Amino acid sequence: MAVATKRLPPWLRSLSLLGFVAVWQAAAWFAASDLLPTPTAVLESLWGHAGSGDLGYHLRVTLARVAVSFAIAMAVGTAIGIVMGRSHRLDAALDGVLVLGLNIPALVTIILCYVWFGLTEVAAVLAVAVNKIPTVVVTVREGAKAVDRGLLEVAKVHGVGRLATLFKVYLPQLYPYLMAAARSGLALIWKIVLVVELLGRSSGVGFQLGTYFQFFDIESILAYTLSFAAVILLVEAAGLRPLERRLTRWRG
Repeated sequence: MAVATKRLPPWLRSLSLLGFVAVWQAAAWFAASDLLPTPTAVLESLWGHAGSGDLGYHLRVTLARVAVSFAIAMAVGTAIGIVMGRSHRLDAALDGVLVLGLNIPALVTIILCYVWFGLTEVAAVLAVAVNKIPTVVVTVREGAKAVDRGLLEVAKVHGVGRLATLFKVYLPQLYPYLMAAARSGLALIWKIVLVVELLGRSSGVGFQLGTYFQFFDIESILAYTLSFAAVILLVEAAGLRPLERRLTRWRG
């Protein structure tokens, strides 16, 4: 019998953010320095950038890079993870390469991609995807290993087709691991994208952060950072969480 879980009121999730803003305001008041502007000053800066159109443009550029990199990393990482989880030999053969991929710093991958492929969009997206693929592989591999083989045998005995078995028996057991990889991946990818843009692109939030750093414009730096973080939080709340609940509701 499934145990009903009590859903927390929406306002409770906002308490930590309100506490953060309160601490920020107090710290800014105590420091009384341009190096730590108040939340109000940052909001005014954000409004100005939004009104000029610059913020919206650079947000769209960065989000596009995040989306493409995320899709590539999830697709490739999921395929490799499933194969490694189903085959002990391949798992043992590729484990060393996987560990190596997990431990290569993102900065090194970004620099190498720019050197090998030039300062292009392909190099930027590839650098981000390559950094994320190993973490997706690790998560999905564990899910593939945990799949109940008995259920697959039952489906085979009852003559269930391969396609139906994949979508009705195999993937539902893998959904929690796929969602874990997706949620952690989104949090990691957008941070790497900003570094990629800072080092080798002429547009995007990362590029803007680098520009404002040169002028020590802390208000603009925080405005761009908070606006993009807010967009990612919105994607998480309005996209990934509902999708996760829908895909895993069969578990009760």
